[in-house]
Amino acid sequence: MIGKISGRLEYRSTDHVLIDVRGVGYMVYCSDRTLAALPSVGEPVALYTDLLVREDLLQLFGFPSLFEKEWHRLLMSVQGIGAKASLAILGALGADGVSRAVSLGDVAAIKAAKGVGPKTAQRVVIELKDKAPALMALGGSLGETLASVSGKEGAAGADDVIEDVARTPVNAGGASAASGAAAAASMSVQADALSALGNLGYGPADAAGAVAQAAGEDPEADTSELIRAALKMLAPKG
Repeated sequence: MIGKISGRLEYRSTDHVLIDVRGVGYMVYCSDRTLAALPSVGEPVALYTDLLVREDLLQLFGFPSLFEKEWHRLLMSVQGIGAKASLAILGALGADGVSRAVSLGDVAAIKAAKGVGPKTAQRVVIELKDKAPALMALGGSLGETLASVSGKEGAAGADDVIEDVARTPVNAGGASAASGAAAAASMSVQADALSALGNLGYGPADAAGAVAQAAGEDPEADTSELIRAALKMLAPKG
């Protein structure tokens, strides 16, 4: 199983990239969102990967974080969702967005992905609603994104660059770095809140739905604020 690719971006197309790893080229298929975040051709890049094995096909799919990779695997477990549909959903919503949509039963959000019809979107929500909380609880530990390191100067060789990419756990430079760090922090806060609600005896699905709604209403909330807001939502009405 190939779980991660670290190398230099040699070529990019509308749905995949070619990554050179010490002279061996790997074709990696990615969502629109992931492709847009990758560096320019010729620059170092790293992606977590999932290998699809069929009788007539070996195909690699790339993800910026383990959290997104695990969501891809979970989406693929739904009847009618293949790799293409999974990438379309992740491309439209991102891993955090898929977590919220499934937890809140937001069929319309899933349906917004290209090529995903209403019945398939409903199936995703129904089949994954009880499975999503366990993955969301791991979000903080799986949310860090691999680096896309560019601008290496001097006489550093390709091997040095590849090792630098593999060692660096967060996106490099500017808005991409800030976005990656913010997403990881948000997932960590939600995971902690979800764990706390579970310790208080709330069911995983109910807790995940409340945490997702609270996080959507206040993206800057810390763990304690998120727990308080979720508890208000879970309190008996009337």
